[in-house]
Amino acid sequence: MRLEIHSKAIQWLLHPSPHSRTWCQERVIKCKAAVLWEAHTPFSIEEVEVAPPKAHEVRIKIVATGICRSDDHVATGGLVWPFPIILGHEAAGVVESVGEGVTSIKPGEKVIPLFAPQCGKCSCCLSTKGNLCINNEIGSGHGLMPDGTTRFTCKGKAVHHFFGTSTFSEYTVVHESAVAKIDSAAPLEKVCLLSCGFSTGYGAVVQTAKVEPGSTCAVFGVGGVGLPVVMGCKAAGASRIIAVDINNEKLAKAKELGATDCINPQDFNKPVHEVLIEMTGHGVDYSFEVVGLIETMNAALASCQNNYGVSVMVGVPPAGQMITLDPWLIFMGRTWTGSIFGGWKSKDAVPKLVADYMKKKFVLDPLITHKLPFNKINEAFDLLRTGKSIRSVLVLSDS
Repeated sequence: MRLEIHSKAIQWLLHPSPHSRTWCQERVIKCKAAVLWEAHTPFSIEEVEVAPPKAHEVRIKIVATGICRSDDHVATGGLVWPFPIILGHEAAGVVESVGEGVTSIKPGEKVIPLFAPQCGKCSCCLSTKGNLCINNEIGSGHGLMPDGTTRFTCKGKAVHHFFGTSTFSEYTVVHESAVAKIDSAAPLEKVCLLSCGFSTGYGAVVQTAKVEPGSTCAVFGVGGVGLPVVMGCKAAGASRIIAVDINNEKLAKAKELGATDCINPQDFNKPVHEVLIEMTGHGVDYSFEVVGLIETMNAALASCQNNYGVSVMVGVPPAGQMITLDPWLIFMGRTWTGSIFGGWKSKDAVPKLVADYMKKKFVLDPLITHKLPFNKINEAFDLLRTGKSIRSVLVLSDS
């Protein structure tokens, strides 16, 4: 009898019936996730239940996930999101199962989840003027899947999603419009940065601002997103790239990656925009604010050439705060704009960015200063908050 059961079990594993495959795809997965129960508290590693993907959804086994300042904004109350929540949006993984109607992605394929989706059907996706799909969750903050429900449960309570990705979990569920298939040879613990940090910074230069060769640029904040801005300026052929930061160690890293000048505002007894105008004679052609503070946003705008200078907001603005500025800064001709996910149309661009990385058109290794196991997530956030890391990557499983 035991031999008969064993034989049948082996046959089921090797040649599962269509019915058994359906059961496999519909099963709830129990796994570890970092749950944030409320703001200003540490992440708690919990066992969660991850529901199967519904129609046009994909369940992903997360292999590696980066620690981004946007996650910290929620953890520290700077961005308002419902709790409890599973944060994380910069990651890479392998498809575990797909829901009904998903044809572009198959189980076993390597993918990158996209916090900025691309449905390919809305007016924004069809336009050449922008990249922010109408179906994004960036401005809504409701923490649910498109159908208004969640796929996460912990201790009998529903747990909210973040940016439609929630990658601080061994398994997550995303909409098909929020996932991109990538090269099967790509190292997931590195290309996970293309899910947010690198793509956002690099794209702000080459896609949003379209910096021309010979330009003068200033980069306010040279962390995990600001350094890719520096790299983008160098790739675009900027003749002068001025890195601005109060962390001298990050300024040194910026110098390594292409900055021609580095200034620490704390070394001067005058506003930093005045320093930059004196350095350049007329202000910079392009400035990039990658800090997310009202003061640096104003300084970045004021540092631009007064008629044709362009300032790009890249850092996430603080919630509930308003900007006051001298209207002459705009009236004279400066352009002030923002850049979400570097202006890339995500599903189209991410596979190409991965391909460019594989062809060594840019590097990612210098940006990854720490690689930690998943259960060290609180340590990774401490490194971010104390300015000791550029990008920490949490490794959840083998790729």
